[in-house]
Amino acid sequence: MSPATPFPLPPHSVLLDPAQTAARLPYTLLVSELTRLLQDPSVQVPARLVQPLAGGGSLFVMPALDSRTAITKLITFTPANAGSGLATIQGDVVVFDVASGQRKLVLDGPTVTARRTAAVSLLAAQRLAPCTQGPMLIVGAGVQGKAHLEAFAEGLEVKEFVIASRRAASAQALALHAQSLGLQARVVTDANEALAHCAMAVTCTPASGVVLSARPRKDAFIVAVGAFTPQMLELDAELCRFFAAQGTVVVDTVDAEHEAGDLLQAGLDVSRFASLADVVRAKDFPVTGPVLFKSCGWAGWDLAAARAALAQGTGTPR
Repeated sequence: MSPATPFPLPPHSVLLDPAQTAARLPYTLLVSELTRLLQDPSVQVPARLVQPLAGGGSLFVMPALDSRTAITKLITFTPANAGSGLATIQGDVVVFDVASGQRKLVLDGPTVTARRTAAVSLLAAQRLAPCTQGPMLIVGAGVQGKAHLEAFAEGLEVKEFVIASRRAASAQALALHAQSLGLQARVVTDANEALAHCAMAVTCTPASGVVLSARPRKDAFIVAVGAFTPQMLELDAELCRFFAAQGTVVVDTVDAEHEAGDLLQAGLDVSRFASLADVVRAKDFPVTGPVLFKSCGWAGWDLAAARAALAQGTGTPR
């Protein structure tokens, strides 16, 4: 037995590294699978377990299943790793066949998280954004910033990006990456000033404080990704209340009722906002004024990614 693989995977089980996982999850396929999942009555998503860890981190155990596939995402979230060279999210998504019980895939957890989150934002933009031509402001130049840049360039053909980050080197690196893809990108130091010139924006920071407070354009579409607990936030309370009063607010799932820190800290009744499932299932979802899409995360999104990865592996659509 090779020392590098002391516990070989059983037959029919494939362990994918980050690059292999990403190759199985093109954004256009992910958006299609997310749309199908939101209309699949067999999908079940139990409540996720979040176990605090010593030092401020958390262990997430996130199961989900449909009539054919069952998954569990096991990841750690370690905010203290930000800027240290270590990933803040680490772990795996384990994929099982329901009928046989076989483990079919082990996907790289951070890659799945980044790509499915960006794909959810992309799906929301396709359905809700008043203007999808850009420019697009990206606040936060880490893994999620990069994923959103690539997703919106692929799925909406956005050509121009404006990047703001508290770390100038990270912002510049993301701008150079965008330029390597043939896109226009520039770095700014004031995200609030830039917001007035951008039709779309995404905040994907560690959510340790407010990063956007300026009033958006009338045709703006903003995605807030970073905050997924009641204590976290990226958007100013007055900005959230502005969207609720004069625009349209949509949450990714009903779980946002107890997870959307931005909205909860603004004193808003999150239960009154439509979810992405409501948008997808509606023939003509009404949109008024600027749009705020609040994303908190959900194991159903990971199940959609697993379904897409399985389809890519077999070449057979679900």
